[in-house]
Formats: sequence, C-alpha cells, structure tokens
Amino acid sequence: MSWMKGLRCRECSREYPKETFFVCEYCFGSLEVSYDYEAIRKALSRRVIESRPQHLWRYRELLPLDGEPTDGLHSGYTPLVRAHRLSKVLGVKELYLKDDSVSHPTCSFKDRVVAVALSRAKELGFDTVACASTGNLANSVAAQSAAAGLRSFIFIPADLESGKVVGSLIYAPHLIAVEGNYDEVNRLCAEIASKYSWAFVNINIRPYYAEGSKTFGFEIAEQLGWKAPRHIVVPAAGGSLISKIWKGLHEFEQLGLIDKVRTRAYVAQPHGCSPIVTAVKEGTDIIKPVRPKTIAKSLAIGNPADGYYAAKTVQASGGWGDDATDEEIVEAIKLLAETEGIFTETAGGVTVAVAKKLIQQGRIPKDESIVICITGNGMKTQEAVAEHIGKPVKIRPTLASFEEHVKR
Repeated sequence: MSWMKGLRCRECSREYPKETFFVCEYCFGSLEVSYDYEAIRKALSRRVIESRPQHLWRYRELLPLDGEPTDGLHSGYTPLVRAHRLSKVLGVKELYLKDDSVSHPTCSFKDRVVAVALSRAKELGFDTVACASTGNLANSVAAQSAAAGLRSFIFIPADLESGKVVGSLIYAPHLIAVEGNYDEVNRLCAEIASKYSWAFVNINIRPYYAEGSKTFGFEIAEQLGWKAPRHIVVPAAGGSLISKIWKGLHEFEQLGLIDKVRTRAYVAQPHGCSPIVTAVKEGTDIIKPVRPKTIAKSLAIGNPADGYYAAKTVQASGGWGDDATDEEIVEAIKLLAETEGIFTETAGGVTVAVAKKLIQQGRIPKDESIVICITGNGMKTQEAVAEHIGKPVKIRPTLASFEEHVKR
C-alpha cells in the first residue's frame, strides 16, 4: 500500500502526479512529496515502529514509495550517543551526538537519501542513476547502485579529497571529475539530465531523494524516548537536511507520535562557504551565492538548492546559525575524537565548532537537551587533520628504547 499522494509545490501548492517532476511549471518553486496523513495515523504507531527491523524503512509509511523498499535494507538507525565527556568540556547538561559516521554502507547520512532515491528510481523504471556530488553522495550512489545492479554516472569537482574519490571508484561507476566547483558541476548535470533519461537523484528525482533525510529526525525523536530535542545543530551544504529534519519532527507531532515540537534548529556552515548562515544573521530569506573556499568540501555549495528553506526553518524554529574557520574545524574534529572517540569528517568538525560557539554565546542554553548532527566519517577527509595531530614515536624493539623515548 502507498501512503504517498503525489507531489506539491512548496510555494503555490499546485499538485502534480508522483512522477519525475521536480520544479513547478507555474511558479518555478521546488516540489515535495505529499502524504495521506489520515491513513498513516491509522496504520502507524510507536508500537508498530518499534516492532520493525532497525533500519530507515521502519518509517515506511512516511517515505515516498508505492511498493516495498528494495534498497537500503541495512541503512539508518545509527547511534544516538550521550556525549558525557564532550558535554563537560562545553559546560552543558544534556548533549547527544547523532552519529551517521557509522552509517551502512558508506559512513555518511547520504546512505539514507540514496536508499530512498534508488528504490523510487526503480519504481519509475530507470536503469541508470546519476548525481552531482561533493563526495559523500558520490560514495553512496556508487555503492548502492552497484548493490542494486544499476548503472551509475557520478559527477564530482576535480579537487575532491582522495578518500572520497577512492571511495567511489572502488565500486566501478562512471566517475567524471569536472574542473570546477560543485555549483558548476551541478549546472552541467542539469543540462545532462535534460538530455539523457537517467535518474539524477538530486535533480529530477530530488523530491523523493530528499525525503530520506527525514529519517535522521525520526530516529532522534524515537531514540530520545519519543520526544523532540530542545536544540539541534545541523550542518548545511544544499540545505535539505535541516529542513527535512524539521519536516519529519512535525510529521511525528501531527501523527501523535510525539508531543508538541519545541525544537530550535541551528545551521552550521564553514566560514568559506556560509550563504545560509549569512541569510539567517541578516534576517532575510534571500540567499546570496558565494564562491566556496574551505577545507569542508562536503559543505562547499555556494548556491544551495534548499538554502531558502533552510533559512526559513531556522527562523521559524527560533534558532540561529554560525560558521567555523578552517582552524576551528580542525580543532573541533580533534576535540570530538579526544573526548568521545568519534572521528568525524570536516562537516562534523563544522557542526561541533559551531555548537561550541553557540553555547558560548548563550544562544543555546546549557541546561536543555542538545543534539549535534555528525553526518560523515573522518577516514574520508584525513588530509584535513594529518598535519595537526603529531607523529608516532619511533623506537627500537627493546624495553630500553621504549623507556628512553616514552614518558610513563
């Protein structure tokens, strides 16, 4: 049974069939999936969800498929870690880390959205999938399309981190490195999508793809004992994750699965690419494109597709936003590793650094529940910290050499 009704323009509310539409033909607003919430309310309960396997499809009724899921059957339901040692450093009472650095199969939250996108792409009859990516999406599309038996074309900026290039090539996709930044890659992909009958997960099937991010928020609410956090800090590249977490929490509220959502959402971006943060600080919904310059390449999108909605989410929630310099990103990665044993990529460093700033500024209270979103694994961006973590102590294979060189 499908609980998906169709697609609806986020601006003028015009409705479209559940096909490969992604932009409103009348106002050029973006489209998103609409659902039959009355039917879902009758079918879905806390008990039903808790009885299901621990992967993202436990929230099946709130995801955009007509039939049964075919991909991502081991993705999602990542740990929500109570960060005791980091909370002491930051001086807060109740701090959690939603840790998608261990997501299956490619160690980032993109495994969620790709699982949904590929399952829907197959329903729509596609045999080839594609994407424009800053790295994590490339890895996930390459891995999951290989597992699904789909052909894939993946477009990345040519200066991407080597770990993410290898992390895509290992699955033998068609990997195309474009000499330009992500926004230039994305423009090229839009042209290609208009000519070739491929499922571009973040272009022509974006409305379905984006819904996968809701599961990040669903899991947080369930893992907190069926309640929304008071504060959540989310990294932003294209801006979809923070707006979909917000949508997901409010869907849970609408269905009676959690009480009223009082969450404040905070957006985190690198200093060298922070158009959404700038809009939040200026109190506007106008996103001014920038040319990225940051070590946080997974967040280096200067003209974010969902930047408008991300800024509106922050403003509607009563939250705020801030950015982090390259130096602050590196220090935050090290801080998280040294306190909680979690090695995050640069995007996670941005989120931790910004959370620290917002707490110090008093924008996030110290005595209320806080969730920091960790969206990717540090093994993918080792070069960002390699020169900032010291060197191993070399000794001869003798006890005397050990005692000579190592302080006990």
